[in-house]
Amino acid sequence: MAIVGRLVDRLFGLPEVPAPDIGIRRDLRVPMPDGAVLIADLYRPRGVGPMPAVLIRTPYGKRQPAMRLFAGVLARRGFQVVIQNVRGVLGSGGEFHAFHNEKADGLATLAWLRDQPWCNGKVAMVGASYLGFTEWAIAPYADPPLEAMGLGVTASEFVSSFYPGGALALHNTLVWSSLMGTQGERKRPFHDRRVRQAMRHLPVGEADTAAIGRSESFLRDVTAHAEPGDGFWEATDHSAAVPATTTPATMVTGWWDLFLRGQLRDFTALHEAGRQVRITIGPWGHDTKALRAMVSDQVSWLNAHLNGDKAQLRRAPVRLHLQKADRWLDFDQWPPPETKPTPLYLGQSLVWDGPPDAGPATFTYDPLDPTPTVGGPLLSPGKGKQRDNTRIEHRADVVVMTGTPLDDDLDLIGPVSATIHVRTSTGRGDLFIRLCDVDRDGVSRNVTDGILRIGSEGVVRAEIEMHPTAYRFLRGHRLRVMLAGGAFPRFARNHGTGEPAGRAVASRRTRFEILRDRDRPSAVHLPVWNG
Repeated sequence: MAIVGRLVDRLFGLPEVPAPDIGIRRDLRVPMPDGAVLIADLYRPRGVGPMPAVLIRTPYGKRQPAMRLFAGVLARRGFQVVIQNVRGVLGSGGEFHAFHNEKADGLATLAWLRDQPWCNGKVAMVGASYLGFTEWAIAPYADPPLEAMGLGVTASEFVSSFYPGGALALHNTLVWSSLMGTQGERKRPFHDRRVRQAMRHLPVGEADTAAIGRSESFLRDVTAHAEPGDGFWEATDHSAAVPATTTPATMVTGWWDLFLRGQLRDFTALHEAGRQVRITIGPWGHDTKALRAMVSDQVSWLNAHLNGDKAQLRRAPVRLHLQKADRWLDFDQWPPPETKPTPLYLGQSLVWDGPPDAGPATFTYDPLDPTPTVGGPLLSPGKGKQRDNTRIEHRADVVVMTGTPLDDDLDLIGPVSATIHVRTSTGRGDLFIRLCDVDRDGVSRNVTDGILRIGSEGVVRAEIEMHPTAYRFLRGHRLRVMLAGGAFPRFARNHGTGEPAGRAVASRRTRFEILRDRDRPSAVHLPVWNG
């Protein structure tokens, strides 16, 4: 076991440590106020008295290999670790309703944990993705506060990632619901292929049956509550409580992670409130590379706040990777103060020096042949992150505008957005915009994008939030903007009928007009960094 531990530490880039003798207690019973009982495993150095505890709450199973490896990493460094299966998962009582029970169950677990004779009352939490969300469901409301939080590729609210810009995030929703719907089962042959094929199923509210052969509650909830004004997810949104959270927090995310925007909002809220917080943003997605960075980050944070080793705290609040420059940069805030929001105007080409006076650009979106997409912040299985967009840019249902070759390197660091004046023939539609990097060979690769659901007739001033980035466009490369009526299957197709997304089957073609004149200019707003 010692050899395995050393190999695992090496995998995560951690220094080797003398490991204590670890005892493991399985299936501790944690009672909830409503009578449900959740189960947990305890990893604890033998022969010690009451000590702080590190709590991890997971919907994926406490004995999943990744969980056991992570618990081993922490336990070998002298931490006491409690890993709990959330409600309705693999032996824990009650029914699993994604995101809805984590506040009440988490606070009840925290109270139980502090009452145990082997805990001295001090509790920290760590985790990634949904596990990180369970931290946000507890931390703002814990009294006394948690000692520390380690937050990997996560956010205090996930709803904005279900419906970015008002569009239904089909790919990620179906991938995750198919994972949860087959928990504890042997993976069936061709599972990933069936999930991909099911993304074309109509109505999308029943795509779970095509993917895994039965209904799954998360997909049904997301597709049934996708319309504006639906309050179904309100209780799962903890973002309003973030600024008052006093627990020291460390964050790891990636430029290609689907929760990046939410995590940066959480960081900014804590930082502006004067809380102790730091964030690392790497060239990762929602993947194992991000998790590897997260483990090292969270170990150092726990050492600082539970063991008093403050050496790792001497760094800037923001550490980020500038893509294509192979550089790590440190800043005192997000976005960097040297960043200047700069409009890049859409005309016959892309221009920096003021709005052109060009005629409208037009294209027609057909839901029966939806505009496809590659790359971006996707869960696996999918070709995420940065990809060649050339094939899509040649389609008739997209508009492409390209700038001239750059005379010098161009660095973008910060939020990206777009203002597009648009009119649709149906008064409905999804406007998708993507910024690409065209290299000297003419290959176009996506850098950032965004989408907005439109539901008004006449000319609409569409303000589109795009994915933040830190990216270097190299000298001689060109910037390119692509506009389309969708990005399938990353987002569910817009049927143009106004029927709710989860039930829509019938469809109408929608013609888009992108206005590009001086009175109604369209532009992307780029965070040009002059550091």
